[in-house]
Amino acid sequence: MKRGWKVVALVAGGLAACAATLYGLGTWSLGTALAQRLDLPAVDLPVTADAGQIALGEHLTRTRGCMDCHGETLTGKHVVDAGPVMQIHAPNLTPGGVRLDPVQFEHAVRHGIGREGQMLMLMPASDYSLMSNADLAAIHAYLQSLPADATVQPTSQIGPLGRVLFLFGQLPIFEAPRIDHARASRGDAAPIGDPVAYGAYIAQTCRGCHGAELAGGPMPGQPPGVPDPANLTPHPTGLVSWSEADFLKAMREGERPDGSAIHEFMPWKTMGRMRGDELHALWTYLHGLPARPKGA
Repeated sequence: MKRGWKVVALVAGGLAACAATLYGLGTWSLGTALAQRLDLPAVDLPVTADAGQIALGEHLTRTRGCMDCHGETLTGKHVVDAGPVMQIHAPNLTPGGVRLDPVQFEHAVRHGIGREGQMLMLMPASDYSLMSNADLAAIHAYLQSLPADATVQPTSQIGPLGRVLFLFGQLPIFEAPRIDHARASRGDAAPIGDPVAYGAYIAQTCRGCHGAELAGGPMPGQPPGVPDPANLTPHPTGLVSWSEADFLKAMREGERPDGSAIHEFMPWKTMGRMRGDELHALWTYLHGLPARPKGA
């Protein structure tokens, strides 16, 4: 009997040592990533802060997902509660919170890089890497026009399990390594007069969840209990049977043609605030995509 307990103790001790080693390696790997610095060129955003620019910035902030993470008041919020994996808090974007000049703001939004050149955690910069200089300047002007709020969000934390997952490449919390920074720095003007091209421009914000080809399927770092993102291409597993009216209803009301509700993780409540011409452009682009099976 004593020998049996001895074996159990040895196994338990070995497992504990293995877990401690993995945690230590994960902590080292995460720390190494956080210590990296990227030197980016300064882009001169055309910030005028006039009434028209601020109004455009407000519209873009309300419809391009900023409030989904940073809250309706943009004072930040607790975005991800994944127990021992990670706790993510989006910062306060008002003038009373994280103050970024236009250059720093461009680096954060389009490149996922912070003020000191460090990689930002869970900033979906890939979705915004091709946003135009004009649109980015408008968002910055709007944020700076808000009343200063002193709300301070807690520091985001990667837990012990998250560090081990990061060690094995299973927790993609940094967008910066996946961005073409030279292309992102160009800030080409948005092709508003061409519905297909403008729809493609808007759809860039959809690729973070729905994939590079917008065919849906499992996404990296998908939260537990969240269904796979939908296939947005005109395929039988996607939107082939949808009409534009069906698409508009889904975006405005969160309801599919069969009457089922769209999961709240899909930000239809914010994207549904887009103007009719924006949603028409997005539909036109999606409807013209090559049909791909879900996840392809």
